Amino acid sequence: MLKRILSLLLFVSLSVPYAARADEGMWLPMLIKRLNYTDMQKQGLQLTAEEIYSVNSSSLKDAIVQFGGFCTGEFISPEGLLLTNHHCGYSSIQSHSTTEHDYLTDGFWATSKEEELPNEGLFVDILVRMDDVTGKVLEGIDNNTPEEQRAQLVSQRMQALAKEASNNGEYVTYVRDFFNGNEFYLFVYNRYNDVRLVGAPPSSIGKFGGDTDNWMWPRHTGDFSMFRVYMAPDGKPAPYAKSNVPYKPKHHLPINIGDKQPGDFTMVFGFPGRTKRFMTSHGLKLEVNQLNKSRIKLRESKLGLWKQDMDKDPATRIKYASKYASTSNYYKYSIGQNEGIKRMRTIEGKIVDEDKFQAWANADPTRKATYGNLLSEIADAYKNIEQYNLGTVYLNEAVLGTESLLMAYRMVPLYNALKSGNEGAARAAVEDLQPRVDAFLKDYYMPADKKVFAALMKYYSEDIPKEQQPDYFKNLVKKYNGNFDKLADYVYGNSVVVTEQKLNSFLKNPTQKALENDPAFQIVNAIIENYRTNIAPKLAESNAKLDKANRLYVAGLRQMNPDKVYYPDANSTIRLSYGAVKDYSPQDGVLYNYYTTLDGVMMKEDPNNEEFVVPAKLKQLYQAKDYGRYANSKGELVTDFITNNDITGGNSGSPVINGRGELIGLAFDGNWEAMTGDLVYDPEYKRCINMDSRYLLFLIDKFANAQNLIQEMTIVDSENPGAGDAAEATAELQVPQAELLDAAVQEANQRLRAGKTEFKIEKKKGDAKVKLQVKD
Repeated sequence: MLKRILSLLLFVSLSVPYAARADEGMWLPMLIKRLNYTDMQKQGLQLTAEEIYSVNSSSLKDAIVQFGGFCTGEFISPEGLLLTNHHCGYSSIQSHSTTEHDYLTDGFWATSKEEELPNEGLFVDILVRMDDVTGKVLEGIDNNTPEEQRAQLVSQRMQALAKEASNNGEYVTYVRDFFNGNEFYLFVYNRYNDVRLVGAPPSSIGKFGGDTDNWMWPRHTGDFSMFRVYMAPDGKPAPYAKSNVPYKPKHHLPINIGDKQPGDFTMVFGFPGRTKRFMTSHGLKLEVNQLNKSRIKLRESKLGLWKQDMDKDPATRIKYASKYASTSNYYKYSIGQNEGIKRMRTIEGKIVDEDKFQAWANADPTRKATYGNLLSEIADAYKNIEQYNLGTVYLNEAVLGTESLLMAYRMVPLYNALKSGNEGAARAAVEDLQPRVDAFLKDYYMPADKKVFAALMKYYSEDIPKEQQPDYFKNLVKKYNGNFDKLADYVYGNSVVVTEQKLNSFLKNPTQKALENDPAFQIVNAIIENYRTNIAPKLAESNAKLDKANRLYVAGLRQMNPDKVYYPDANSTIRLSYGAVKDYSPQDGVLYNYYTTLDGVMMKEDPNNEEFVVPAKLKQLYQAKDYGRYANSKGELVTDFITNNDITGGNSGSPVINGRGELIGLAFDGNWEAMTGDLVYDPEYKRCINMDSRYLLFLIDKFANAQNLIQEMTIVDSENPGAGDAAEATAELQVPQAELLDAAVQEANQRLRAGKTEFKIEKKKGDAKVKLQVKD
């Protein structure tokens, strides 16, 4: 039911000096009070710092989870109902889909908790606390400590601190380094392993626009799915069991369905994956010219070959849907990143910054001794890494990116057990393999993988220096005169891992000889052993030198700019970014509005293109304009909107939260013009693409008729708060301009927390006038 709330409307008779602006940074929530809170208040935050992050009291952080280790989710009901992106839940939806029950195509909605579907291996982590342990990790360590000794001490202390905090395994704990190893923080989580699928729209809504619209604005995608977290009856985490009960979160997010305006304050809370914004120009050159270029080439080939077979057969389409989406995502990202770095002249800008750093270091003898040679050391390290780095890229993208070779690689523990003659270890290895074998066979189509093998092995042979290739592989290529189709015929005609019958037959009676004669196993084993022996040590040596130089470089940057508040690179730990609803102009003469509507879905409809199919029921609701309370003040149904929040991969599924702590949207993408985000922040173009909370609720309520889920939620309408007569109280406040927003926010917070519906503000001397109105 609709919860009654207080709504504050602020009218100002002059321009507020703290207009909402883009704020670069993914901030640690425990540091918000010290580093960001005043700035966030000025931009529109109405919560206290403790209401955002608190160890002892309920706070926003208790509503946020790391979903599966790769995405973000948030609780939206007191019954453990969890919201995340459709693409985050995609593999779970796909795992339950068959040609008879195609939940990818048709969607899925549990009308009761008994119908919710368990997902083996899926978990969520809920933060208990985080602590600064820099002093404990670096005690007695300084710049004179030998690097090998430093690395050993740091590793040992990180592990010891995490183990101590785990309380004998009760918690999931780890220590992560920040600022390239200059600071360290401990994270303590509760992990819940019983996570059940509750609802998902059809892919025609959840993936509307497909690869064509991926990373693009304007968007019209309903990118969401819903799960429920369960716990043991005693409240503790537990594996799946019918006796488990819904998790009771300490905090869940109310959902706001009011209108949004440009400049409205927004927060994004989540688990951004990896950024490398302290990377030097030398590292950026490697990213652009070698890593991204290779990734684009290999993934483009794989995607094209998969698509051929996916288009021919619905069963193959289902099998490869999740793999295709995952592979495509960062294929397109790499293209956009290269284009963005070129457009922004990022490398040139880094060179300017590095010249300033070098001049600062050289200006003082002590600084020169510590920092003077860092940039040349970094350049030398990257020069050496470039010689061998393709071996890493092709190992991951081409070798282990081929399904049969990846399955063969997973046979290594079994091979070692067979070689040792330990029958018990061999049986245990087969048991460990079985779940992976089952998952592999369920979503495997041998003819498609065979074509991928031929294409990617050809690239490996042509692009990796011959001296860095294993003899076994080179001899095979020579044997078949460089004809990789014939090489594929040999491998797929003789390997035990390429068909269900052969693989299951082998696992019933595995032998060392069978694997030693298996061409897929021999190829992958030869390439990996060669990598470990001849490539990895050279990379490790260069990376160790690079790590030390980068650590000192970042320390030097912070020393050179003592008044600048730096944020650490993202590393899959919980972060908060803040900004505002904002449109943008991608090019001269073009202005992108900050929101899209269901009208745009219908304009894009193409029944002959699977990416732009519109479900019949959605069209019926559109034609009837049956939007209910989810329409905006213009009568439109808003689908998506954009903000300038700083996000990256891992933020998928993150809640977009307004200044009152209410969910107004669901982050699901970034925009093409700012694909440089992992490497450099673009203040002009950076946008976070979000599904609107009103489209979310409309689809659950009107499209899916899942009122059982709507009834669980706390839904807020800031434009029409509560039911019944509204009592109003108004007053005028005159204050000096610099105190304007602070005074208004302070008064509003006090009244909202007290639950009062009337108040009077005395007039004061000053040059600004504020009109405050409170409704109940």
